[in-house]
Amino acid sequence: MTDQADRAVHGAERTEGAEGEVGRSRLRKEDARLVTGQTNWTDNISVTGLLHLAFLRSPMAHARVERVDVSAALERPGVVAAFTGRDLADALGSLPCAWPVTEDMVLPDHPPLALDEVRHAGDPVAVVVARDRYAAADALEAIEVDYAPLPPVLDLEAALAEDAPLVHADQGTNRAYDWPLRCGEPYERARERADVVIRRRYVQQRLIPNAMEPRAVVVTPLAASGEYTVYSATQIPHILRIMLSVVCGVPEHKLRVIAPDVGGGFGSKLQVYGEEAVALALARRLGRPVKWTESRSEGYLATHHGRGMIQDVELAATREGRLLGLKVDLLADMGAYLMLVTPGIPVLGAFMYPAIYKMDSYEFDCTGVFTTRTPTDAYRGAGRPEATFAIERTMDELAAELGLDPVEVRRRNWIRHGEFPYDSIAGLTYDSGNYEAATDKALALFGYDELRAEQRERAERGDAVRLGIGVSTYTEMCGLAPSRVLRDLRYSAGGWEAASIRVLPTGKVEVVTGTSPHGQGHVTCWSQIAADVIGVPFEDVEVVHGDTLVAPQGMDTYGSRSLVVGGAAVHRAAEKVVDRARKVAAHLLEASEDDVEFKGGVFSVKGSPEARRTIQEVAFETFTSHDVPEGMEPTLNAGHVLDPENFSYPHGTHLCAVEVDTETGQTSIRSYVCVDDVGRVINPMIVEGQVHGGLAQGIAQALFEEAVYDTEGNLVSGTMADYLVPSAADLPEFTTDRTETPATSNPLGAKGVGEAGTIASTPAVVNAVVDALRPLGVTDVRMPCTPERVWEAVRAAGSGRPEPEEAAR
Repeated sequence: MTDQADRAVHGAERTEGAEGEVGRSRLRKEDARLVTGQTNWTDNISVTGLLHLAFLRSPMAHARVERVDVSAALERPGVVAAFTGRDLADALGSLPCAWPVTEDMVLPDHPPLALDEVRHAGDPVAVVVARDRYAAADALEAIEVDYAPLPPVLDLEAALAEDAPLVHADQGTNRAYDWPLRCGEPYERARERADVVIRRRYVQQRLIPNAMEPRAVVVTPLAASGEYTVYSATQIPHILRIMLSVVCGVPEHKLRVIAPDVGGGFGSKLQVYGEEAVALALARRLGRPVKWTESRSEGYLATHHGRGMIQDVELAATREGRLLGLKVDLLADMGAYLMLVTPGIPVLGAFMYPAIYKMDSYEFDCTGVFTTRTPTDAYRGAGRPEATFAIERTMDELAAELGLDPVEVRRRNWIRHGEFPYDSIAGLTYDSGNYEAATDKALALFGYDELRAEQRERAERGDAVRLGIGVSTYTEMCGLAPSRVLRDLRYSAGGWEAASIRVLPTGKVEVVTGTSPHGQGHVTCWSQIAADVIGVPFEDVEVVHGDTLVAPQGMDTYGSRSLVVGGAAVHRAAEKVVDRARKVAAHLLEASEDDVEFKGGVFSVKGSPEARRTIQEVAFETFTSHDVPEGMEPTLNAGHVLDPENFSYPHGTHLCAVEVDTETGQTSIRSYVCVDDVGRVINPMIVEGQVHGGLAQGIAQALFEEAVYDTEGNLVSGTMADYLVPSAADLPEFTTDRTETPATSNPLGAKGVGEAGTIASTPAVVNAVVDALRPLGVTDVRMPCTPERVWEAVRAAGSGRPEPEEAAR
């Protein structure tokens, strides 16, 4: 064999002592293809005979549907068919809810197309099928619908009144469920011992996801065999396959779901949507491929929303600032229907309200409430940002009440690094952490003492522009989740993840992962993990994902689980590859397996380093099967399904300095510093990007974004002209750094990073705004802290009257 052929077969050997892949800031493999457009996404897919769908949506928040007439639409040019909900009722079941959080939870039917009633603006009532998307959209105006208006249900507290109008009259209540948690001593006992009791109400406004790529679905049928391929811009191809089988009655083994390159999700694509089910049903009925892609304004109405909660928080403490107990009463807006994990989002956050603090008592009560608004569901952080906001805002209020520095109050209560592993009051086992180190590093980078001195000087001068400093120390539960825990929480699926590795005859490696990325950099990070364990060059690893035929096992991507569960499964599968290869290498080297060492992609015999085989040579010898151990299958391929031992718990300290103009209400972020501990870092550059993106979303909730409804239940912030998504120009430079305490619950030591920035940044910013205005008598500004709300808070405090309490919409 020539040298060139030998290199082609056996691959380039790792240089002895070369830097490992894990921990390197590798440029993302995905990016060259993505940024040059040499890629494929759902709306880009075109097949012969493709038909296009358009949905007619209710303009009313709540009404009886008395008549839907599609006959005029059928006369429009290019229209092939049109259907009402009744027309498709035999082909479609109710959309699924996979998280019945209590045994008696109210679970109304959720038809993909409305039947007798619409329950939120944007609820679909009919669908048009045409030869192009424009003909389909134009034909919608020809459909006649008679609506009989019903009262909207918008206020969470009023919705629970006995005489309130009902979103689902057949259920007899707007109360979806009550979910309690009691931990430690009774809260009343802790409260009786307290010197100080802080009570606050916080409103988590609704947020509208804004992924780069809107939702889209293409379904292609193979009539002869009854098989269907569903392309969807989804985070959850495996879950979608199961649920579409259930909703549409198509056998699961006849369904193939492909998530092509997906442009962002942030939880909005962790969903099984009615449009996907309708597309499959119509491809089945018509025997033709169909496509639907939402418009931005359509997505604002019909893609699920995030947050939407009223938090009543009570904190009991001693005069020295030691926490005794925490009580949380939560009203959570479910919207009109319970979607895939809607009820579980506030329940997931329940375990995070105590955060990093020690206390004797914790009491939590959550009530899910139906309203005539777009359903809520997962949005980046999913319950954890809301919990962190509540406790971190209240810790600042405690500090103000006691006249203590906000950092000092936190120091007096957090879990010390020598106390890990630590069982939190909420029943979680925090395996590792060092809150002191992260906070000390953040304070130094921020120049905390200097900023406090400047703040005092400006206040003494009576500056109209006030300086405020906000603190947020957080932890979160990532790596969703041990299956036994999900069982106890009544979640309908497990928390495992699958990976398999194929070693090709030439020594190249294919990693097949059950996770499905939508911008996180899985291809790059999984290549780094596999390359390090197997000892092949980074460039020789290919990662395959997002196709249920190629990657048949998977639980998909959400909850910062991809790396700590999916990446850990890749690591374990790679170790199995090395174990198989060691058997072959030992046989070839005529040595005992125990005497064979493996380093940098090379097997060698202890004490005889000249006796060696590269992993590529072993792969080729295994492929030929000319000389493998007796009884061994001729393959190095291996797979692993990993069920995590525990959640992982990233943590950190975020500090924000804002300048607030008390005459105009304008707020600008002067500096932002965060030090996060996400355990062992696979790719620092990707971690940095994840943190930056998370910070942008958290700051957006604090200062910019809000889904606003009018008194009739119409979404008045239904376009990007009305819903303020910040641009890069609206955000500051970020100073980011890390500490590292590896997780003990997975072989990588990783903790998850995708949600950290969002979880920590919102309270840091709002705490800073309130800190700037507190000397003027302001104790809260409702999010988003727009100039109008800030100005109004200053004006109310200056007049001596109570700050305005807005209805919890």
